[in-house]
Amino acid sequence: MTQTHSKSRQRAEIAFGNVQTQFFGRGHAVEERDLVEQAREAKTARLREARLAKELHDRSSAVATLVARRTSKA
Repeated sequence: MTQTHSKSRQRAEIAFGNVQTQFFGRGHAVEERDLVEQAREAKTARLREARLAKELHDRSSAVATLVARRTSKA
């Protein structure tokens, strides 16, 4: 069974549908933004860990080189 509505009711239904679409579109945009932000934070954390590990390795290598030079001179 199909219902026929007045033109004003049809316009109201269309307007309501448009508002709902915008509302859910905003929610989707917020979710998408949050996912991008989480991915960025995770990448930043991985890069920070890699940088700190490299700096530690470089410092350890430099210390080992200095110790080797001092022991070879002595």
